[in-house]
Amino acid sequence: MTDQIRRVFAAIFLFSLTFALLPSFSKVNGSWPSPVRGKNGMVASQHELASQIGVDILKKGGNAVDAAVAVGLALAVVYPEAGNIGGGGFMLFRDKKGEFHAIDYREMAPGAASRDMFVDAKGDLIEGEGSSTVGYRASGVPGTLAGFELAFKKYGSGKVTWRQLVEPARLLAQNGYVLSNRLAELFVEYKDTLERYPESNRIFLRDGKYFKEGDTLKQPELAVTLGRIARLGASDFYSGQTAKLIAADMKANGGLITEQDLKNYVAKERQPLHGNYRGHEIVSMPPPSSGGMVMFETLNILEGYDMRALGSNSAAKYHLYVEASRRAFADRSEYMADPDFAEVPIAKLIYKNYAKERRSTILANKATPSRDVKFGTVGGREPMETTHYTIADKDGMIVANTYTINDLYGSRVTIKGTGILMNDEMDDLAARPGRPNLFGLVQGERNKVEPKKRPLSSMTPTIVTRKDGSTWFALGARGGPRIISAVMQSIINVIDYDMNILEAISAPRMHHQWLPDSIMWESNGISPDTMAIMRGYGHIFNDNSGNVASATGIMFDEKGVRLGAIDPRSDGKAIGY
Repeated sequence: MTDQIRRVFAAIFLFSLTFALLPSFSKVNGSWPSPVRGKNGMVASQHELASQIGVDILKKGGNAVDAAVAVGLALAVVYPEAGNIGGGGFMLFRDKKGEFHAIDYREMAPGAASRDMFVDAKGDLIEGEGSSTVGYRASGVPGTLAGFELAFKKYGSGKVTWRQLVEPARLLAQNGYVLSNRLAELFVEYKDTLERYPESNRIFLRDGKYFKEGDTLKQPELAVTLGRIARLGASDFYSGQTAKLIAADMKANGGLITEQDLKNYVAKERQPLHGNYRGHEIVSMPPPSSGGMVMFETLNILEGYDMRALGSNSAAKYHLYVEASRRAFADRSEYMADPDFAEVPIAKLIYKNYAKERRSTILANKATPSRDVKFGTVGGREPMETTHYTIADKDGMIVANTYTINDLYGSRVTIKGTGILMNDEMDDLAARPGRPNLFGLVQGERNKVEPKKRPLSSMTPTIVTRKDGSTWFALGARGGPRIISAVMQSIINVIDYDMNILEAISAPRMHHQWLPDSIMWESNGISPDTMAIMRGYGHIFNDNSGNVASATGIMFDEKGVRLGAIDPRSDGKAIGY
């Protein structure tokens, strides 16, 4: 087994440890558990404390964007494996006028980044320190604070201040919060890499005196950093004292991010990507997110079949889903990249007639080996760890925000004097084009490492409307490329199988990403009979089952009541009022 293959399997194993065992999907007392209800507002995030902070902001008169900023900053404290100010992401929202907006605050490669910076003299990927996944060189320039400030200044309510949004997170860092068993154990599971970096070892591992359930985690350095950010805004992070501390620690440890890199960072507004599935408008993120494109292409292919008649858990349904997804991920590998660096033929990839061509290659009872599935022809010019939260306010504004530091605990590096845990997003660029990254995804030359490039992402914040154009539900997920599968299958569950938002995100899922040519499956939801039939078609299943991401969503019922849902595969809480 090669080092690269070991690396991929190790990543998959470690990622699977982050989720609780899948729950039974049986009904309780004859009916499914109900989503949380709220007449005026709803916040659904991966931590109860963060969700409550969001609700508090809504009650003070803030809108969903204001609450999204406060929740994101709080998660940087209470959900350190994924919540962040040292990473980046995407915010998609629909305002109270019904207009859609997308903010890209994805990380950017440092100015000194180069195509072959993560390969050795033999052309092999560097492992450990100096690689694209661990250590100071693995980090892209963070975008979270720039994105949050852009959203707040342009789309906030004007009824709460920036300081009011930051202060709850600062207090959590200063005073601490009680650790769950999951988080205490997760620190220990990642000790082999966290302990390599003195600040991470001290803060999260207590220099070997490991945290236990019920202990209180205080982060005084992060509290001081958040205090500066509360007073000075995002400028402190990009050109103030925090920027100097980041650049100094990077320089002292062989990292690439400089003060100039931080000054050069820009969050961008982009045009949301619009699609349609069975008469419902679906809105998602454009590149450098690949999620929207893969989702729309897959749904366009599936629209040619009567999915409802096949049944939600049938082998026939999963066969078609896997085949459609296989083709969309093959196109992802070839065509997707940062649109500021490469021409991305997105309009053609999500064109209904293109899906018809791809659909024509699918056989009813036979899997197509991935070696035989190539990317489609779209010639001519155009006319991964992660957390998601969803927020709806009293005026109908809804926000779907997904942000990440990539792998759990990112690069494992905490910047000295700041408490900031940094991302390892350089791995989402193609460290070696044509070879798999941390999540087993193969990416092409378009996504090669280049200065200031934004890494390709699988984050898929999405909003779906009813046929009359009113907002129906919004959702997103955490889990690398499996995010796309979780969001797509949840949408199918609502539209084709009449599930509510909690049922939709709780139901069992499969995942196929073209390469490797195998299906990830969920043991407590996929029956042996279904798998046997699919194996008869020629499908290959992973030897071990695992969770296919973890989703979070909010739905509006016919009376406008907000229905919040947290995936039972993970923790967190939906709180309404």
